[in-house]
Amino acid sequence: MALANTEPRRSRPVAFYAPAPEARLSLRRRSRPGEILIQGFLFICGAISILTTAGIIYVLGHESLLFFRNPDVSLLEFFTGTKWQPAILEFGILPLLNATLMTSMIALAVALPLGLSAAVYLSEYARPRARGVLKPILEVLAGIPTVVYGYFALSFMTPLLRTLFGANTVEIYNTASAGLVMGILILPLVTSMSEDALSAVPRSLREAAYALGATKLETAIKVVVPAALSGITAAFIIAASRAIGETMIVAVAAGAGPNFTFNPFRAAETMTGHIVRISGGDLSYDSIDYNSIFAIGMMLFFMTLVLNLISNRVVRRFREVYE
Repeated sequence: MALANTEPRRSRPVAFYAPAPEARLSLRRRSRPGEILIQGFLFICGAISILTTAGIIYVLGHESLLFFRNPDVSLLEFFTGTKWQPAILEFGILPLLNATLMTSMIALAVALPLGLSAAVYLSEYARPRARGVLKPILEVLAGIPTVVYGYFALSFMTPLLRTLFGANTVEIYNTASAGLVMGILILPLVTSMSEDALSAVPRSLREAAYALGATKLETAIKVVVPAALSGITAAFIIAASRAIGETMIVAVAAGAGPNFTFNPFRAAETMTGHIVRISGGDLSYDSIDYNSIFAIGMMLFFMTLVLNLISNRVVRRFREVYE
């Protein structure tokens, strides 16, 4: 019997070939002029945005400080007074603030339920072809000039309200018609943002609900909407900020005189409407009437700032991360 060869096998030497000098990879950072230009352009855009915001805040703060430093202006009267008549040195912001909040609440009462319902339909029920047709048509409403909405409120919504509730009850200029039409204005904003939030919910949550026997409506209301709560809440708050800052609709349809009333069928001037009305007149620079515009603008700025802070807090609180 032949004995097996127990001599260890010798491994062949491995040859290493050094790459040619021109084929070696360079680990040095390459200069990309196009990328540097794009980065510089984006930085300039961001800097311009920040500086513009800082400039607006500075102007508002500087002119508002001149207003509050006037000996005829009382800070307590400004926040608690019920009469705003700069001509006779009465500076109570409550009539303008009350009218602004009334029109905004009416607008939100119209836009929030209708916008969320439309968003649920587009996200959960509409076919892709129907969604592709209906969503752009709905967003066309956002492109209509707001002054057109104002005259629509004055020429259509007000006569409709006077027909329903009586001409003696509803004045020609009133906050109800302005608020209703303002709700139509912010409806596309609520619908679009809410629909995006609902569409971002993973399909697996819907399938899990269907597997447990839930209907389509139950899945949409009890599963999808709570999962998208952060995005929906952000849409609601942004819509509220948009309603508070709206100008032309209230300037045309709500009224042209400060009036402290809780009756939506009476005329009342909002903060933005008052700024438009008196800034179009003959106001001398650095007068108390002129500086009061910036005080009202600062009030609007703080209102929208608070809403944005609440929106960010709510988004962080209810944000869901799906993996």
